[in-house]
Amino acid sequence: MQVLWAPWRGAYFEAPKATGCIFCAARDASEPRQQLVLTQTPAVVILNKFPYASAHLMVAPLRHTADLAGMPPEELHVLISEVQRAAGVLYDVLRPEGLNIGINLGAAAGAGITDHLHWHLVPRWVGDTNFMPMLAEVRVMPEHLEATWEKLRRPFQIRE
Repeated sequence: MQVLWAPWRGAYFEAPKATGCIFCAARDASEPRQQLVLTQTPAVVILNKFPYASAHLMVAPLRHTADLAGMPPEELHVLISEVQRAAGVLYDVLRPEGLNIGINLGAAAGAGITDHLHWHLVPRWVGDTNFMPMLAEVRVMPEHLEATWEKLRRPFQIRE
């Protein structure tokens, strides 16, 4: 058996479990780096601490809500515009060959956080999946989250 060493991952298991809403905490964070917040306006954009792939982002409304159907059109427009901007930043900075964008509403649909809706943006490259998740139940991330945050933070702070 071969061993894959990733000691930096220990921080996730040793960290106290978050209470409350991670998106509201990110919106209100005074130290964005600690929560991997890329921007807090006009929506909350954060790196996923438990990503499916490198640079997996989440975009959430500033308001704590899970009600997509009841969202005012103006608020939805702002959010979709921020999803579009996030996709553009990912393409410009990381040059992925594709991008998965999705939203899961409710636990039955796969939402891990059900009370604050959010979009997932997952950059993809041809060949980015391999045998590790199937055989060893391990995902291999080629870059540390903090390094990805450093690459992406400035483009998110610059507004056109």
